[in-house]
Amino acid sequence: MLQINQMGVMPLLRLALLAFSCLFWASGLAIFTLGVWAQVSLADYMLLSANRYPNAPLILLATGATVTAWGFLGCLGVAANLPFVLRAYGFIQLAALMAGLAAGLSGLFYREDIALGFRSGLQQAVAGYGEDEGRSNALDSLQRGLECCGAEAFSPMCNGSSVSLPESCCVQRKGVAAAGIHPHGCFRKVFSFVNDNVFHIAATVATIDMTVNILLAAYEHAPLRNVKTEHLHVRRCVVKQSVILFCAILASHTN
Repeated sequence: MLQINQMGVMPLLRLALLAFSCLFWASGLAIFTLGVWAQVSLADYMLLSANRYPNAPLILLATGATVTAWGFLGCLGVAANLPFVLRAYGFIQLAALMAGLAAGLSGLFYREDIALGFRSGLQQAVAGYGEDEGRSNALDSLQRGLECCGAEAFSPMCNGSSVSLPESCCVQRKGVAAAGIHPHGCFRKVFSFVNDNVFHIAATVATIDMTVNILLAAYEHAPLRNVKTEHLHVRRCVVKQSVILFCAILASHTN
């Protein structure tokens, strides 16, 4: 029987599967890091939203830890050549892909609700600036961090003559107390900021997941395919030798 791991394709396939399993493991660390970042950096954004999603960072942390464990399982199965581990890894990958698609579709369907909730909460925080210390501090932190002012722009904050702009709306430069006002509203900046950090990572993880599934399927079915090919080759050799032997016997009897 031919040794499959000595063939030219299998080592490359195994190396590719190992590489993408390591990337999947690294993407789990990235999701876990994203959860930590959301827990720390998005606290102000969630406080300003009219919708409440208190467990979103914890979900990211749990997902990142789980994906990291899955990636390690895949690396172990490929490195140690453990078929049962690879099969379990394949089922987990399929479940992860289905869960990711479900989460992506949910985010797509509820995107407008999330946006409207955040816009409503942001407008309430702007209108009631100074009344609620927690929301006011969150708004100041948001405006300083993203260099924005107000919900859509700074003009709604100046509708009343008795209303003054908060210091967080001012452009701070060295040697200048207030060198202007941030012209852009915070709503668009927040969603651009979240999209750049969340959706790109999610797309990368989904791409790696699908690639690993393809490589895993090829790696799992390659031994069976090669064994069948070898058996067919053996049968052909047996038939060929039998025909040669039969012809030789027939020729000897003819002579």
